[in-house]
Amino acid sequence: MSASKNDYKRITTNSLVEMKQNGEKIAMLTAYDYTMAKIVDKAGIDIILVGDSASNVMAGHETTLPITLDQMIYHASSVVRAIKRSLVVVDLPFGSYQGNSKSALESAIRIMKEAGAHSVKLEGGSEIRESISRILTAGIPVMGHLGLTPQSIYKFGTYTVRAKEKQEAEKLKEDAKLLEQLGCFALVLEKVPAKLAKEVAESISIPVIGIGAGNGVDGQVLVMHDMLGMTQEFSPRFLRRYADLHTEMSSAFKNYISDVKNRDFPNENEQY
Repeated sequence: MSASKNDYKRITTNSLVEMKQNGEKIAMLTAYDYTMAKIVDKAGIDIILVGDSASNVMAGHETTLPITLDQMIYHASSVVRAIKRSLVVVDLPFGSYQGNSKSALESAIRIMKEAGAHSVKLEGGSEIRESISRILTAGIPVMGHLGLTPQSIYKFGTYTVRAKEKQEAEKLKEDAKLLEQLGCFALVLEKVPAKLAKEVAESISIPVIGIGAGNGVDGQVLVMHDMLGMTQEFSPRFLRRYADLHTEMSSAFKNYISDVKNRDFPNENEQY
C-alpha cells in the first residue's frame, strides 16, 4: 500500500526509506531560525536542513568554511524548537570532522545533545569513512553528501558541475555505495549530471536527494533564501524561484519609512 505524505505525522529516517520504496518524492529545504522553520514545517516539508549555508545567507561570508560548531548548534536549536513533523538534519561544519574521527563523534554528539537535532550531514566519501563509521556506532543517523562539496571549494577552485569526467563519476558511484554500506540513511548529490545522479539513485536503496542533479533522484533540496527570491546574486540553472520576496520586502520597508516620515504611522487607531 502506497503511503502518502499526509500519512506521516512525524518524518523519521524509516519514513524516508519507505517514501523511496513507494515512489514518493522527498521535499527538503534549509532553515536557520525558529520563525521560518515553523512556517516550513507547517507547510509539510519532509526534511529541514540546518545547512552550513547559514555561513552565506545568515552571516554574509563568501564560503561555508567560517561557520563554527557553536554557531551551527545555535541555528539548529532554534529550528528544532519550531518543528512538529519534519526530520531535522544538521551540517557538521568544516573542521569539525575531517581527519579525526574522535573529533567527528564529539561534534555530532554536541549537535544531538545541545540542539536536539535528529541527524547530521557530512561532506565526502571514502576520505571520511572513519568519521562516518564512528558517528554511526554511537547511534547517530548520518546523511552523506557527494558531488560538489562546498566545504572543499578551495580544493575544487570552482562551483562548476562535478563528476563530468569518467574517473570522477566512477569514484562518486563507488562512494555512494560505500556510504550506503556504512549505514548512512540518505545521500545528497549536488551539481552532478542528471544521468549520473539517476544511475546512483537506482543503484542504492537509501534515498538520494538532489540539488542541481536532475529529476531522476528521490527528492530535491534548495536553500530557502534562494527559492524565496530573497537572494538576488545567486542564479544557477537548477534554482527555481517560487517567490520574489526581495522585491516585496523592499517595498514594505520603503512604505514603512515613508509612513513614519510623513507622520502617517501610527495613526489614531494604532496608539493607546
